[in-house]
Amino acid sequence: MRLLSVKVGEYVDKMSVCWVEGQVVQLTRRPGSGTAYLTLRDTDVDMSFSVAIRATALDAMPPLQPGARVVTQVKPVFWPRGGSLQLDARQIRPVGIGELLARLEQLRTTLAAEGLFDRDRKRPLPFLPRTIGLVTGRGGAAERDVVENARRRWPSARFALREVAVQGPTAVTEVCAALAGLDEEPEVDVIVIARGGGSIEDLLPFSNEALLRAVSAATTPVVSAIGHDVDTPLLDLVADARASTPTDAASLVVPDAAQQAAIVGTARERLRTILTAHVHRERERLHHLRSRPVMADPGAYVRAQREVVQGLRGRANHRVEARLARERDGITHLRRHARALSPQATLDRGYAIVAEADGTLVRDPEALDVDDLLRVVVAHGDFAVRVVGADA
Repeated sequence: MRLLSVKVGEYVDKMSVCWVEGQVVQLTRRPGSGTAYLTLRDTDVDMSFSVAIRATALDAMPPLQPGARVVTQVKPVFWPRGGSLQLDARQIRPVGIGELLARLEQLRTTLAAEGLFDRDRKRPLPFLPRTIGLVTGRGGAAERDVVENARRRWPSARFALREVAVQGPTAVTEVCAALAGLDEEPEVDVIVIARGGGSIEDLLPFSNEALLRAVSAATTPVVSAIGHDVDTPLLDLVADARASTPTDAASLVVPDAAQQAAIVGTARERLRTILTAHVHRERERLHHLRSRPVMADPGAYVRAQREVVQGLRGRANHRVEARLARERDGITHLRRHARALSPQATLDRGYAIVAEADGTLVRDPEALDVDDLLRVVVAHGDFAVRVVGADA
């Protein structure tokens, strides 16, 4: 271990002087000592380092308060006996407002280029969330503004409250943890991140890149309600909706019950008016139909049609009877004509039909021989004869 500590110390000694930016977590100055000790924290990665600096360097600048951001020129120093790494500060400067704004503008440009501010990635807020997740400071006015105004608008509004530090070195870590916890709860339909107004330094955690990326990655819609209308942390651009104040956030996440009741009442009146007018029109139409003669005396139409049917039936019977009479006369005529042309009529006049035994008609007596048997057909029967001779 001793050899390893020596090697690490030799390696650290070769490192060059660099500038480090951080947030002051703790400042220790011992009376009569020429050295002061700072604990600086990198809020982006939640890492802290101990910095030793000459007390005269601190006396040459405004008093430092916990939470202030500074830039120090340091040389890494490794202490083999304790196995600890310390930064030996040569210079220290406060991070000015202008420099902070420049850094925020650079971060704004970077995130905008990545599309974190695009409108098409913002999710719509639910009309009436089942539960509202609220991330705010401990016992702050922002909590009362959101909760009281939301319940004034919608008395049954439910909240899942997460109280965190909203400024200082632990603000980003606590807000990100609370956001992740609420994002995993299935009943939470919207998350509000709220705090009151403050200076640029006070609101700096809400422009932290780690927090902004956590909000962008959340699956639940997020509402930013930081400070007053003039305060514009970068969280306002990443969130799905921006409220100018915590009070305004209540009007974004829940509807106004009185206003919704008025809307429903108006819709009911309009529907009642429409239905009444429709029923009135249908009643008038029915009255108009009933006032027609055919509806006043329904049997009149039937009687008229009955007369038409009877007339058609009479005409049909007359035509059928006339046709039958004509056809009957025609049959009688044909019968008489057939009778006049019938062989029976000839036989009735005394003629006879003579045929040989095989049915051949006798037309010439010379074709007969003596003793030929013949069949003679007369009007009322037939009989057989035998040829006995023939006249010369």
